[in-house]
Amino acid sequence: MINEQYFQEFPELKTSRLFLRKQELKDAASLQQLRSNEEVMKYMDSDKHNDLKTSEAFIDRNLRTYQKKKGFFWVITAGESGSFMGDIILHKIDRTNARAEVGYTLHPNYWGHGYMKEAMRAVISFGFHDLGLHSIEANINPANETSRALLLKMGFKKEAYFRENYYYNGKFLDSEIYSLLEKDFLKK
Repeated sequence: MINEQYFQEFPELKTSRLFLRKQELKDAASLQQLRSNEEVMKYMDSDKHNDLKTSEAFIDRNLRTYQKKKGFFWVITAGESGSFMGDIILHKIDRTNARAEVGYTLHPNYWGHGYMKEAMRAVISFGFHDLGLHSIEANINPANETSRALLLKMGFKKEAYFRENYYYNGKFLDSEIYSLLEKDFLKK
């Protein structure tokens, strides 16, 4: 079901305002700035990138994940200027069930302008129409109301609420899982 051709040549995605390209080591400084930002990381439930080495290692892991045919890691850039805005991923590709997980971060300078919705629409469309996915899930911190609102606008449905299923930073945290089926995306 999964169209393997996209693991031969990384898919670049364009929208009216954005260009999504492969994450590369040259993005480490911008990624470090993004993922060390308190506002951005508030609900990420993962360690901040306090130095460049952390971001370089993160990108290296992402590039290896792509080589293993298990995920896509895009940098979101402004279409005209090429300025770094954030990142978006489609990973944990489950070939048996034609399912993957989406994740995303955006620099606060770009919040509230519909950029992430635009990027997500491009990635979701790629996932369903090109890659051959049947469903896409998102796992969020239940306190992240902005992310929840975005997912609901995109047509995702709440699939599960897991109590204290994730251990991070010395405590157990809850998770909310949302999913979008291809047939529901096509209705939008």
